[in-house]
Amino acid sequence: MRAISYAFQEGWKSLCRGRGSSALAVVAIALAIIVLGALLLVTWNVERLLAQWTSATELSVYLRDDTTSEQRGAIEALIDASGVAAGREYVSKADALVRFRREFADLESLTAGFDENPFPASVEVQLRADTETDGRADALVRQAAELPGVADVRYDREWLARIASGLSAIRGAGLALGALMALAASLTVASVVRLGLQWRREEIEIMQLVGSPMAFIRGPFVAEGVLQGGLGALIAMACLWLGFALAGRWWGAELGVLLAGDSVQFLPLQFCVALATGGMVVGGVGGFAASRHAA
Repeated sequence: MRAISYAFQEGWKSLCRGRGSSALAVVAIALAIIVLGALLLVTWNVERLLAQWTSATELSVYLRDDTTSEQRGAIEALIDASGVAAGREYVSKADALVRFRREFADLESLTAGFDENPFPASVEVQLRADTETDGRADALVRQAAELPGVADVRYDREWLARIASGLSAIRGAGLALGALMALAASLTVASVVRLGLQWRREEIEIMQLVGSPMAFIRGPFVAEGVLQGGLGALIAMACLWLGFALAGRWWGAELGVLLAGDSVQFLPLQFCVALATGGMVVGGVGGFAASRHAA
């Protein structure tokens, strides 16, 4: 405990002495965390949106305006016999218009000028979770599309899967970029800490002569890197929160409509803690790499 206290005291003093050079390391770490944090912020909210869409209706069978009750009964019988439906609901043309006006209140005026209701009736189906991989849902889509009275069949999971795949690609590219920036930040920290090591070269030699433990010699440089990483993480969190607040002020209403009334949320506490810890680890690694030249 004494060695840790000494390391952080000396590390803070060294950081204050070299404020100009330390600022470069702090900014480098902050930029790396901002990239990762922005990536997490966007992908986490998109994943929440995908979860909402996935839990909603996944398959919709749109009916022609001249569909008879017998044809509708055959369609519903096929859905029930398929074994893939966790539930189904018939939505009439009037219900579809009411739903549109309720969910898209800003666009309600567009429907006032229609002579006739343009929305088709439909049978909306929620699929069982185990049908995602066994192909039964795809078979139902093909069979339903061929039935009399069916105008179109929309299978939400197909485009949701494409969105999820694209999201994974974006996440991978962002993580790779963040890792490269973190490596660059760590090298910057190492360079800055080595400058402090040169300033304290005589002091280090005296400490070695009197037999000071290696923890007291190298510890301050590692602590300096950790402090730089912590400051960079704090700056990054402040910038992320400011950007989030500005985005919510400018586009909050539009995003609320997209999320079906829900709000875009900032990163959960565990994500913030992980990013802050990562910043300190990056700084600590750079400080440790520089401290090896003290021996």
